[in-house]
Amino acid sequence: MLVPCILFLSGLVLLIKGGDWFVDGAVGIAHRFNLPELLIGATVVSIGTTLPEVMVSSQAAMQGNAGISYGNAIGSIICNTSLIAAITIAVKPGKANRKSLVLPFSFFFVSSTAYAFIAWTQGRFERWHGFAFLFIFANYMVITVLHMKTHPEEEVSEDAGEGGSGEKALWMEIGLLVAGAVVIAIGANLLVDNGTIIAQALGVPDSVIGLTMVALGTSLPELVTAITSLAKGHGALSLGNVIGANLFNIVLVCGTAITINPFSVPAEKTIAGMNSSLVIDIPLMLIVMLIMCLPAMLKEKLYRWQGILLLCIYVSFTAYQFVS
Repeated sequence: MLVPCILFLSGLVLLIKGGDWFVDGAVGIAHRFNLPELLIGATVVSIGTTLPEVMVSSQAAMQGNAGISYGNAIGSIICNTSLIAAITIAVKPGKANRKSLVLPFSFFFVSSTAYAFIAWTQGRFERWHGFAFLFIFANYMVITVLHMKTHPEEEVSEDAGEGGSGEKALWMEIGLLVAGAVVIAIGANLLVDNGTIIAQALGVPDSVIGLTMVALGTSLPELVTAITSLAKGHGALSLGNVIGANLFNIVLVCGTAITINPFSVPAEKTIAGMNSSLVIDIPLMLIVMLIMCLPAMLKEKLYRWQGILLLCIYVSFTAYQFVS
């Protein structure tokens, strides 16, 4: 167990450094081209920090491990929202730009509702479902870019163009972005692989590993990015990253895994005779996003109580997975 523990810690170190590079590169590019931090957080940064989920779920799908493929994506959304966004909100609640949030929020709830409907009514995801989710992902990226070009006045961040844009050459900023993504992916793989070995040694089921250990491990890039963004004063980048990452967990991570190898909703755990995934995991995924999104959409503001409530939900959810 010593070697897995050492590799686990090494992965964490790589994640921290990679997150630092990735945020620096993303913010530099955002400022250089007068792009809003929320927008680049919801697209470029989200794709980079979602790469671990894509790789883990794809690998699990190829190996026929539906528990990891399914649990990783759903667990990551719950973790992103009730741990990562919760920390950001609890530490530094603030204003939210409704116009910038409408598009990613709308795409997320349409996609997640479709995902939940398929899971509840059919209990299985077919390959065409995977293609449909990937099609939604492609459309989101196109619409986001087009919206940015046609409504630049809605998107420009308050500090766009200030500081950073002249400090590094463009190739250096792109290099930081790419290097950060690569180091994040390597660190996440080390952490997930060895964290899973440790969890399996304790006799934890695959679906629980996916919903907790793997989900937390692959969500660490988002956590590192959130903490780094807060430390550097870029809270909008952090929130945009979480929103975009949650959407990508449905349409990109699940879409890719389902396309590679269609799978049924895992039924390893039951509650009151019903599939725990259908009555706990999926509903909770929608509930935590509503808790985070509704005040932002209705009041254009985030409150500290949201962060505290979401953190309590995450602790309870994790405890339930291991004790039930």
